[in-house]
Amino acid sequence: MGNRKKMKTKSASDTAPKGVAIYHDMKVYENFERAANRIFECVQSAQKTRPGAPRHLYLDIQGHRNSQGGFDHDALELMQEFIIGYLGKYLTTINMPLLHGSNTVPQRNDLPEALMIGYPDDGSDYGYEVSDLSPKPREKFPIDRKSPPSVRAIADYLGIDDPACLVCWRTPVERAHVVPTSLGGSMDVRNFALLCKGHHSEAPDVADAESFWAWVDYAELRDSPDKWLDASDDQKEWLARNGVKIGIGQREPMSFFSAVKGELKSLYGWSESDFLNIDWQHLMDEFHQVMESATGRHFSIEKKASTYAWAYHIARQRCTDRDGRALPIPRLGKELQRHAHKAPTIAKS
Repeated sequence: MGNRKKMKTKSASDTAPKGVAIYHDMKVYENFERAANRIFECVQSAQKTRPGAPRHLYLDIQGHRNSQGGFDHDALELMQEFIIGYLGKYLTTINMPLLHGSNTVPQRNDLPEALMIGYPDDGSDYGYEVSDLSPKPREKFPIDRKSPPSVRAIADYLGIDDPACLVCWRTPVERAHVVPTSLGGSMDVRNFALLCKGHHSEAPDVADAESFWAWVDYAELRDSPDKWLDASDDQKEWLARNGVKIGIGQREPMSFFSAVKGELKSLYGWSESDFLNIDWQHLMDEFHQVMESATGRHFSIEKKASTYAWAYHIARQRCTDRDGRALPIPRLGKELQRHAHKAPTIAKS
């Protein structure tokens, strides 16, 4: 079986350099913030486990293309501003689509304890504008077409060898709009994901593309043990020896609002105190406005926990008027960690 995702570029050489190799594949559902945090955490881990050892970063990118076929803003910002402009001094070599090279000075090992990502107050286009609740697709200049692209075309854009669900790798798959057409979404290939029927029925129907992709990221971590259910017995034995959970098993049934609350905590970072300190009357007024103006209903599914969670989160932003926007999700909440299995990212040579 194995991972269905194919690498678009071949980064590593046949003979690995001595030191610590750090590999990250920026998935289409990762934004700049989550990819940067994950790479930074890997570099931190390498420094803690092998202090001062040469670090070699390998980066691949899936999706994240603009209308001309080049990299989109998030991918360019990750490579140019973050890896080259900031992280490069803590590495010995960098291997990614834009650059293959060695540091001209010895790598630094004085990494900061945490990565702080700030946003310029200059009218830059980031986050979701909560004031007007308008559609915010990922692609600024969608290709004008009347019919949806083929599953094969979507798989090619996503960087998948065999069309499979982005969350659980199961087949068959369905074409899932990122921003629904009813909310202004296009038929551009960049406005589609591939999901199995079950995860398609769970995915949010909202006006903000990045929130859809953040949900896919969240669901992929939450349901990752199910990826290995179709593995061979030998693969399952190897996975078990290495502490990988196979199969989620029977989940405890929960009420609809409990499911919404779980997503608010895991995906949007709400704490218990946030639920206690809200003016619920004001919040519900804003919630119904968000639901009416910026969400849709897919396949006649009356209620989706993911759509409701997004609407509550946006309503809360409208109540507090925090800069008039909901910021991109930098990382997924700690509530997910008991569900998630992260494949080994750091390989020692």
